[in-house]
Amino acid sequence: MTKLSVSILTFNEERNIGRCIESVQGIADEIVVLDSFSTDRTREICAHYGVRFVEQAFLGAIEQRDLSMRVATFDHVLCLDADETPSAELAASILAEKAKGFPSPGYTMNRLSLLCDTWIHHGTWYPDRKLRLVKRDLATVGVINPHERLQLAEGLRPVNLQGDLLHYSILTIDEYVAKGNKYSTIAARAMFDVGKRAGVWNLLWNPLLAFLKTYVFRLGFLDGFHGYVIARQSAYQTFLKYAKLRQLGRS
Repeated sequence: MTKLSVSILTFNEERNIGRCIESVQGIADEIVVLDSFSTDRTREICAHYGVRFVEQAFLGAIEQRDLSMRVATFDHVLCLDADETPSAELAASILAEKAKGFPSPGYTMNRLSLLCDTWIHHGTWYPDRKLRLVKRDLATVGVINPHERLQLAEGLRPVNLQGDLLHYSILTIDEYVAKGNKYSTIAARAMFDVGKRAGVWNLLWNPLLAFLKTYVFRLGFLDGFHGYVIARQSAYQTFLKYAKLRQLGRS
């Protein structure tokens, strides 16, 4: 049977890493954690589970993900963040493909994210399809700010697996707001660096469009209170992104 490495990125992930490791023990022939010198109990927890633990100062989102594939032993790699776990159905889908020798060059999976105590099934949060299982010589790491992403070589197409990648992303509203502020800064800088600028119209229209897309067109209202929170935060984060871009253009 074809061997599978599971490679996990960490930095101060003591609240998540144990759950992540346990979720892949049944599908992995190797679990390797690439850690950016955590200062919490991440290393200790990884030692308890007996996984390979590699330390590397953070090189950047693209570089760190690329390294996480290169330090893996086997050619087929499932790339995870510490706050992600495959559902039972997804794990079964991976095992089925593993038994066939992973005939596809890559596999996508729908990511189902948690906001506070609620799984979000609509809006722009789901299906948040991710390419995470690849034959590493056929994949590279690109970026859509503020996140990196895996991509297959030109002309290759992935297969989407049944089941969800469970994403324990945000546990409090405060955490959600803080992430929105951080990501809007990264996105604004990326837009500025490629020559984009923001006018008053962007500050008025784009946040409204973000709200309508999330809450109405993508049925976010079906997620109730949390769907409304996401739509409002999406609009606010969009406003921040263009406000920061406008400020950069004036400095």
